[in-house]
Amino acid sequence: MSETYKTHEQLVDLLEKGGATFRVIEHVAEGRSADIAKIRGNDPSQALKAIVVTLKGGGKGTRPVMAVIPGNRRLDMKGLRKADGGQKGKFTSPEDATALTGCPMGAVPPFTFWDELAIYADPSIRDNQEVCFNAGRLDRSIFMDLDDYIRLAAPTFANIAAPES
Repeated sequence: MSETYKTHEQLVDLLEKGGATFRVIEHVAEGRSADIAKIRGNDPSQALKAIVVTLKGGGKGTRPVMAVIPGNRRLDMKGLRKADGGQKGKFTSPEDATALTGCPMGAVPPFTFWDELAIYADPSIRDNQEVCFNAGRLDRSIFMDLDDYIRLAAPTFANIAAPES
């Protein structure tokens, strides 16, 4: 199996073994939130955008975290730092994010297969009963039940999405 698709296969396996209600759809390769929403036919707020961020300070050293926000919102870095206790934060480089997640930029799902990568999700993701996201590949997406996402990903909820503009 190609390293590029390993995360996708792990994700589908996790969802199947976890008894999640989900479906995988194939589409043209796309990673930009607004464009993929048009291709999938979902409301942008229904999409879970996963962003890998590097935080520093707060007695925890330097560490990566994953922020999960609705596809139509931007990350509130200050809110994320507050949630994790970091003093500084920056978007992780595409190369480092790919190394951590096994996915190309734009295809990172809102799950982690690395215990050290904490997941923080904004409470506004609860606005939709069904959510969707790129599934470790730019040409595959998953639509799934929100409750199953919360149960299997076990994110920490914190106010990390900037207000809608």
